[in-house]
Amino acid sequence: MRITIDTDAKTLDADGQVLDLYSDAAFEQLSDLWVQVGWNQKYSYAFSWLGVPLIQLPEDVVRYQEVVWRLKPDLIIETGVAHGGSAILSASLLKLIGRGRVVAVDIESRPHNRARIEAHPLSGLITLIEGSSTAPEVVAAVKAEVKDAKTVLVVLDSDHSRGHVLDELEAYAPLVSVGAYIVATDGLMRDLTAAPRGKPGWDRDNPAQAALDFAARHPNFVIEQPEWVFNESTLTKTITHWPDAWLKRIR
Repeated sequence: MRITIDTDAKTLDADGQVLDLYSDAAFEQLSDLWVQVGWNQKYSYAFSWLGVPLIQLPEDVVRYQEVVWRLKPDLIIETGVAHGGSAILSASLLKLIGRGRVVAVDIESRPHNRARIEAHPLSGLITLIEGSSTAPEVVAAVKAEVKDAKTVLVVLDSDHSRGHVLDELEAYAPLVSVGAYIVATDGLMRDLTAAPRGKPGWDRDNPAQAALDFAARHPNFVIEQPEWVFNESTLTKTITHWPDAWLKRIR
């Protein structure tokens, strides 16, 4: 795509489609490009949450907290721990709500990351499980942590290949409570095939495709971007690394 911005004429030309530069449509065009370039430049690697590295797009963090605050889950299950920022984020939200805990799974907990999490003031709300998120013994260990939790939210952020995410969806979707979500993060991969750090096969091999395939054969789940809690703008499109990520259990 060729984009030409004329700040004097206040227009944006996207492959011959001329838009008012100060319009929702132009903002969406610029946002899509900004997200892709920002991903390549590791923009999301520049943030932390309560002292712990958090590799997430800031808007995704804000939208996520809106959902957690509304659902007030008894349990948040996360696959993929990395530095631990996402687990700390979830734990901090649950601490504010006054209920709930986090179960976080990672195939290998690096000693310094585990030590950082275990030394954090919110560590008491986090249970760490080491092993492949799709291994039967790990899935069984996670299920054992559900106990009497009535509202369960699941966030998948480990291996982002379509096959692995599909396996995670099959394993963990049954734990999601009606009205809650299982979130297949980082489907932006499908739009990054031309980026220097991207890969050609990502147009099909990505979490968003896994979520779409899962929803097609599981009618008790629908892909539904959570509604914004507050919006005094004319914008409606979320700026996200997580397109087609939010699978809501409807029955």
